[in-house]
Amino acid sequence: MSRLSPLVEILNQPDLDRPVLLMAMQGWVDAGGAAMACRNAIRSDPDDSLVARFDADRLLDHRSRRPTVNLVDGVSKSIDWPVIEVHLLAGSSEQHMLLLDGPEPDHEWRAFAGAVVGLCEQLGVQMVIGLGAYPAAVPHTRPTRLSCTAGSEDLTKELDFVTSTLSVPAGAQAVIEVEAAAAGIQAVGIWAQVPHYLAAASYPPASLALLEALASLSGGTFDAGSLAQKTLATRSRLDELVSRNPDHVTMLEQLEAAYDDLHELADRLPTGEDLAAELERFLRSRDD
Repeated sequence: MSRLSPLVEILNQPDLDRPVLLMAMQGWVDAGGAAMACRNAIRSDPDDSLVARFDADRLLDHRSRRPTVNLVDGVSKSIDWPVIEVHLLAGSSEQHMLLLDGPEPDHEWRAFAGAVVGLCEQLGVQMVIGLGAYPAAVPHTRPTRLSCTAGSEDLTKELDFVTSTLSVPAGAQAVIEVEAAAAGIQAVGIWAQVPHYLAAASYPPASLALLEALASLSGGTFDAGSLAQKTLATRSRLDELVSRNPDHVTMLEQLEAAYDDLHELADRLPTGEDLAAELERFLRSRDD
């Protein structure tokens, strides 16, 4: 067992049976706010217990994430500081689930990743799962497609998600995934593909897809709350908006054709930037 980093303090060490650590940190790629909405769904129980806290003074730039001062009749009563914490989810009795929660660090990423992995070893974590979402040339009329990153080739073969070969900028969660895999802990990143014309708006279908994949992969159970109803309402509203303009209907049909035949994606799609610009202008012009 590795020595625990001074970056993290264990405040409560419960008796855990092969827990899973979930990651949905604020500040990285999250199209449609899908990962944060999924995080909010799994953190909905007020009985979640605090397990560990990281040294935010070392990890965060407080000028970019300023604390909040609470004033009462002009008197400064308290300061609320941004925190990076690990919580034990209260509703995870069948499978113990931990959540790494808080803003993505500004400093010391390598040390932070090492501290997270050291904490995982201390708590006996068997798997680390990161959540994210990115804009893609996909239609809202099809099920949300999920992509994955994994710590090993064998693990990718076990996952029914889209995989790619490319080099992209990394987030702190990706660094933790790599470090966890190097330490012998299974590590997976689940990414929802959000229609690029909705990347700046709330998109509940992607959040629901992440939650369902998370439950399947981890063996845990989660309450979707209102995500299912929001998903149906969102799709219905978008269908109605797009149907008002024949040009947008045509573009949506092209996206659907590309989705249905992934291997002919490049030949079937119009320019993604053109689609995104036109549909964003159209949808954002509506009051709702």
